[in-house]
Amino acid sequence: MTIKAQQNLVRYYSKWITISALVGVFCGLASAIFLATLEATTRFREAHPWLLFLLPLGGLIVGSIYHVFGNSVEGGNNLIIDEFHDPTSVIPFRMAPLVLLGTIFTHLFGGSAGREGTAVQMGGSIADQFTHVFKMGRAERRTLLMAGMSGGFASVFGVPIAGTLFGLEVLAVGRLHLWGVIECAVAAFVAHYTTLGLGIHHTDYLHPAATSYANLNGLHAILAGLIFGLAARLFAICADQIKVHCKKIAPLLPVRAIIGGGIISLTFFLIPEATRYAGLGIPIIVDSLNRPLPLYDWFGKLTYTAFTLGTGFKGGEVTPLLFVGATLGNALSSFLPLPLPTLAAMGFVGVFAGAANTPFACTAMAIELFGADVGVWAALACFASYAVSGHHGIYHAQQIHIPNSNLVSRAREFIGLLFKRPPLPERKKRE
Repeated sequence: MTIKAQQNLVRYYSKWITISALVGVFCGLASAIFLATLEATTRFREAHPWLLFLLPLGGLIVGSIYHVFGNSVEGGNNLIIDEFHDPTSVIPFRMAPLVLLGTIFTHLFGGSAGREGTAVQMGGSIADQFTHVFKMGRAERRTLLMAGMSGGFASVFGVPIAGTLFGLEVLAVGRLHLWGVIECAVAAFVAHYTTLGLGIHHTDYLHPAATSYANLNGLHAILAGLIFGLAARLFAICADQIKVHCKKIAPLLPVRAIIGGGIISLTFFLIPEATRYAGLGIPIIVDSLNRPLPLYDWFGKLTYTAFTLGTGFKGGEVTPLLFVGATLGNALSSFLPLPLPTLAAMGFVGVFAGAANTPFACTAMAIELFGADVGVWAALACFASYAVSGHHGIYHAQQIHIPNSNLVSRAREFIGLLFKRPPLPERKKRE
């Protein structure tokens, strides 16, 4: 490499490390404000359970906000992914405050939603504003969007390595955009430590003890992963179908959200036990790692989340999917000879890996949250889930680079080669 090439490389990374660090600071600040507000909102709702019966009012508020101000940003995470693949115009900054407000009102009245979508949308929209500041072109803008998504994900969950991989992996099925690894890593780590520096603390999950690789434990882990992938597929189908049919019944978003909120509130009144599926559900996720829970918890959360988001409320899908996976793993411990904490930790990341088509990020997430001992088991579960979950999960704008179904066909071909008799060498013809 010539001296001039080295100088260009130094200038390039000096520029992008500075920009990515700025993106990380703003993403971390936004996530800190969001997480602090969300925690206060959750405490207020839990202290006033009657708010659960006002969910139709929450639907009116959220639906009206987006109907009046949010038509151009209603696509959420899919809008950011679309802009990455086909950059046309800078994402409006109002996406950040709108999704924050929508998520807070959803949680205030007990809607079953998450927080990842909010943080990633805030991160992407904030990062994209630097396009104007630094007069960036299409290619540079794509790097900004990746960094913003990494910063948002890392800071909201406290997982900077997983956040880095998420920004690289979520954009296309079967492909890591490694050319942006430095920028995503800087944004993710700076955002994470900015959030921590502002006094925000993330949930401390149990670290499962090391599990032996003896006997058929590896096959049991793969079987569990396949089940997690089917659950991810079920969630994606349910959320899509509910959204499609609700739009036909009530085309106006405020009306749709009022009806959805009314139905959810009615079930809370008729089935008081169903209130355990309101909000994030973090306490139940923590419990799933420690003791047996009802076998139906995963399906209850899946149903309430699909209906909440499908009828127009705002928030992410990830934390509910972590709930679904952890409680499904908890339930599988009654049937599979693996420890309950290990299965719950595998499910925690396994269902999300299938739904988001991000097995690498989810494996890293498991190691960061549950320790290295669960890493191999999480990888088996995440990649098995990814293989059967289908091409289109919760992010419809993902481009399909390598279909995940190819993993199954290639595994079948590999197994066939193991048992196939090699051909006999051809005999040379005699002269």
